[in-house]
Amino acid sequence: MSYILVLYYSRYGAVKEMAQHIARGVESVNKMEAHIRTVPPVDTTIKTPDPSVPESGAPYVTLDDLKNCAGLALGSPTRFGNMAAPMKHFIDGTSSLWLSGSLVNKPATVFTSTASMHGGQETTLLSMMLPLFHLGFILVGVPYTEAPLNTTQSGGTPYGTSHFAGTKSNNPLTEDEKHLCFAQGKRIAMLAAKL
Repeated sequence: MSYILVLYYSRYGAVKEMAQHIARGVESVNKMEAHIRTVPPVDTTIKTPDPSVPESGAPYVTLDDLKNCAGLALGSPTRFGNMAAPMKHFIDGTSSLWLSGSLVNKPATVFTSTASMHGGQETTLLSMMLPLFHLGFILVGVPYTEAPLNTTQSGGTPYGTSHFAGTKSNNPLTEDEKHLCFAQGKRIAMLAAKL
């Protein structure tokens, strides 16, 4: 069975929850599985390294997880209009896959969460796309045929689903955001199956 790698980094849980809704959308497509993975945090100080497997939650991603996927859904919180450092750190380590062309012509999609409504949702999504283009992925967004994209009062963009978490990161995902996550997961799985 083919799988979509749903790879995320989450600090306060919103991106993790989005990943779970995307995975449900993926698994609504016949003969498609979602493999949910995360990346370890990075630190600016030298310390004892984290264990290779987290104590709880999704397992840490490996290059083989990425190499063998049929498609990728990549999620990160916004950090100054860009993806978080732990996700960028992982992507920076994918040069061997870039050199081998292992990811060329696989579909990919992106999603994010921000603390403020205008905290860089779209720039984060666009910045996450840039290395995916270099790796050879085919980028997939959320079409306006998804009705909540036209009416949402919180997150959502055609570049990928977004969530407005609030300054205390305590806003729950809205029904619109959940719908868009599910639709985004379903769409990438359907396209991966066709490719």
